Amino acid sequence: NGLIKKIWLADYLAVNVVDRVFANPGSYSGFENLIGLYAYSLQVYADFSGYTDMAIGIALLMGFNLPVNFRSPYKARNVGEFWKRWHISLSSWLRDYLYIPLGGNRGGPWRTCRNLMITMLLGGLWHGAGWTFVLWGLYQGLLLCAYPPFENHFQQSRPSTLRRLGETFLFFNLVCLGWLFFRAESLPQVWLFLSEIL
Repeated sequence: NGLIKKIWLADYLAVNVVDRVFANPGSYSGFENLIGLYAYSLQVYADFSGYTDMAIGIALLMGFNLPVNFRSPYKARNVGEFWKRWHISLSSWLRDYLYIPLGGNRGGPWRTCRNLMITMLLGGLWHGAGWTFVLWGLYQGLLLCAYPPFENHFQQSRPSTLRRLGETFLFFNLVCLGWLFFRAESLPQVWLFLSEIL
């Protein structure tokens, strides 16, 4: 399963779609840039989850039982749910060793937001020392800060199927926008990509 995700999906999308579009977004239409962004969103998921699936499988062969690291993150309806499903080992580490020591959600909403922003900015820098990764961390921090006022809305016991699908679709597109910062090689490339799409 992990090998299929990595080679047949992630590597195929990288070579045949993502790398071509991101190399020169100005030579593609807005729709093609959007397809490239969606393709990257699938690529990064298949790449990360494929590696961890392979690690889990190899560990099982050696008698070790590693926990699941991805739980269908693109089915999330909001940012809180997403970070409980995406790269669980990383998100747990960020929570336990950065967010909670900073004070977590103690001290009111402003301190909670500050702690979330610091945690996600450092999480962005952990991925790479560049402004695009800083912006990705900032973007994720802003989403997490904006989530609490809507938390009760998202946690209704039985939302309709149509509403669940709408929330999932909306949040998937917000995640994809974040991946643009993660994948772009420079800030001018981000603005060019967005200008072509818009």
